[in-house]
Amino acid sequence: MDGMKKNPAAQALGKLGGKARADALSQTELSEIARKGAEARASKLSAAKRSEIARKAVQARIAKQRNQGKGKTA
Repeated sequence: MDGMKKNPAAQALGKLGGKARADALSQTELSEIARKGAEARASKLSAAKRSEIARKAVQARIAKQRNQGKGKTA
């Protein structure tokens, strides 16, 4: 920024904006935003990469279920 320092007060307010908005949204609204983000991310991935991510997710779910069955929490 050519030697200019950022205003710390403005930075603090900017950081609060996202949290305040998230707190004001319902769980349904948050889920909808997350779904749209996931769709946008997935549309940019190749089919092979999407498949790899899905495979890892399934493996993580299976591992979590196995650990819970043994009295452990993941």
